Amino acid sequence: MSTKLENKELETVEEPKELSGSSMLIEALAKEGVEVIFGYPGGAILPTYDEIYKTGIHHVLARHEQGAIHAAEGYARVSGKPGVCVVTSGPGATNVITGIADAMIDSLPLVVITGQVATTVIGTDAFQEADIIGITMPITKHNYQVRSVDEFPRILKEAFHIATTGRPGPVLIDLPKDVSLATGLFDYTKEVNLPGYQPTTIPNRLQVRKVVEAVMAAKKPVILAGAGVLHGKATDELLAYVEETKIPVVNTLLGLGSFPGDHELFLGMAGMHGTYTANMAIHESDLLINIGARFDDRLTGNLDHFAPNARVVHIDIDPAEIGKIIETEIPVVGDAKHAVQMLLDEQSESGDTKAWVEKLQGLKEEYPLWYQEDGETIKPQHLIEIIHEVTNGEAIVTTDVGQHQMWSAQFYRFNKPNRWVTSGGLGTMGFGFPAAIGAQFAEPKSPVVAVIGDAGFQMTAQELSLLQELHLPVKIVIVNNASLGMVRQWQQLFHGERYSNSLFPIQPNFVKLADAYDIKGMKVEKVSELKGALEEMIAHPGPVLLDVRVAKEENVYPMISPGKGQHQMEGVKPQ
Repeated sequence: MSTKLENKELETVEEPKELSGSSMLIEALAKEGVEVIFGYPGGAILPTYDEIYKTGIHHVLARHEQGAIHAAEGYARVSGKPGVCVVTSGPGATNVITGIADAMIDSLPLVVITGQVATTVIGTDAFQEADIIGITMPITKHNYQVRSVDEFPRILKEAFHIATTGRPGPVLIDLPKDVSLATGLFDYTKEVNLPGYQPTTIPNRLQVRKVVEAVMAAKKPVILAGAGVLHGKATDELLAYVEETKIPVVNTLLGLGSFPGDHELFLGMAGMHGTYTANMAIHESDLLINIGARFDDRLTGNLDHFAPNARVVHIDIDPAEIGKIIETEIPVVGDAKHAVQMLLDEQSESGDTKAWVEKLQGLKEEYPLWYQEDGETIKPQHLIEIIHEVTNGEAIVTTDVGQHQMWSAQFYRFNKPNRWVTSGGLGTMGFGFPAAIGAQFAEPKSPVVAVIGDAGFQMTAQELSLLQELHLPVKIVIVNNASLGMVRQWQQLFHGERYSNSLFPIQPNFVKLADAYDIKGMKVEKVSELKGALEEMIAHPGPVLLDVRVAKEENVYPMISPGKGQHQMEGVKPQ
């Protein structure tokens, strides 16, 4: 170590030191404040795992690489910090492809380290070689293959910078085995210098003023709050802005929790299985303010009918999203936190929304979410309501994709940010349970409930090994309808009730499976037993698996059928 005197203050300057490539990786992780890494070893990455052994860095050994990458996603979603995943070459690398694609479309910051065969044999079809750079180029924010140990410190620093700035996303570093063994100077003091990557975080003030003027003129404004509000840590600013302007709010699926679910100006989730009020608010609006959402197809329905009378404002840190799907009159490129704060600063007055809000409140009362009770048969909607009740709405809830995901989004009201962890754009089965493991690492003291379909759970059930091994009190609720529920629903509605390979005539005994992993297992089949079982589950200090047998043919409603507009929802009231 040496010192230098600058501005009359004594500063410590770290001298570059000679390290192996694997040691550089571990050193960089420490400097980036990484608390935990998720991974699975193999031949090409063994030098790195040797360093993990020597340094004692906190590593979680998943039982499959897919479990590792989804756990890293769950950690990133809840903590806001980059999730780190380390796997070997070939099949180890290809097994994380789904998680990388999932993180890319849902804007989750990941740094994925894949081992690779030695540089001397790359391109020769060597044992466990795969062109992971070529494979992941379309599904990463950026990727690198390290060809020299001397460039590794720069690559590591750039990777964390790219993953966590601008629109977050996954960055992959492919590390050949000979580079991980070679030595070079580790200098982590240099600033990141990427002239071609300069995300705009501060919006143009003139564009913000245009939004202010549009708000003042609007009679039926609506805010569409997406995941960008959460990634930008703008929830407090959004709440303050809404209470100042009295503009009602709808959420995207991934935006849930960005605005309090119990707030009087919250209209619910919009989209295919959103609330009738949220969708009609967008359809009838004269000003739609999109903050951090992608205008994806499950939100918009038929584009010809989407917000037909609205002037559209789109606030997004990714300029590529603005105008991609919906024509935008007022584009605002920037970070959600800065943008909403600037709106607050500029918005001295707003239009009169009283009549508009009263109309929407009337729709909320007339068209609430609903389900029909059926004696002792457990309805999945009721299950989610009771989970909300016994957790006081405070749990971190993770899901896969499908019916259970939609029921959770509809009936579990999220009042705080980063409590909702789900696979949105990619719609990944097998995501929810390992994501719950990552979420529990992100917030060890918070209750974590994985609400999983019986089909998706079986895709990553091997991660049950981690719960007792690592003392993780994750609660697993299997919404068991003995089918691929959403597939079955679509086959019923749009394929003549031809249930091709969507029903499970034989189910595993999930309670015995839990017992095999030394986890408390429970099963409930009657409504009268449900609340007591859920209370017992939550009270138990360790992990619990609860198999809940629900109505097998229950469908998710309301629903916008394919080709229909938001105003053409079906099932908005009991049949």
